[in-house]
Amino acid sequence: MSSWGRDNGEQTPKKNWSLEEARGKLETYCSYQERCVWELRRKLFEKGIQGPAVETILAELEASGFVDEERFARSYARGKFRIKRWGKGRISQELKLRQISSALIQLGLSEIDGDEYFATLEREAEKKWEKTKEKDAYKKKYLVTQYLMSKGFEQDLIQEALSALVSNENK
Repeated sequence: MSSWGRDNGEQTPKKNWSLEEARGKLETYCSYQERCVWELRRKLFEKGIQGPAVETILAELEASGFVDEERFARSYARGKFRIKRWGKGRISQELKLRQISSALIQLGLSEIDGDEYFATLEREAEKKWEKTKEKDAYKKKYLVTQYLMSKGFEQDLIQEALSALVSNENK
């Protein structure tokens, strides 16, 4: 085989998409799961499509309903909360990374029921508390707090959940 072959460990260059191919593939990509404009721009860039063609394709996808930032924000918030059990801080941070507007982030977070949110936080706190082997209660509380904050839960809610947990444990 030539020096460009796969036998020497090198990968062949990725094939770039034509505009028609890009439109069709992105429609399929958006049909499979909610996507945001930021993800679509990245995908187009990876496939060698840049400039005005990107805006044209994105406008067509938005007009035909394949991509909708509000629908994405709502779906993303619901999914990350229910499946990954992320807190609102983490979800908000990830949506900002995807260049979703603050207003749409708030709409997305409004999909999360307050009672269900706190119940999830309590379950996560309890699970982490049980798994943490630290003997010193103060250090254990610190470690569990750090974990819950990394998942995006708010400090005041964490303290409330841990206080209830610790008081129940001491009974």
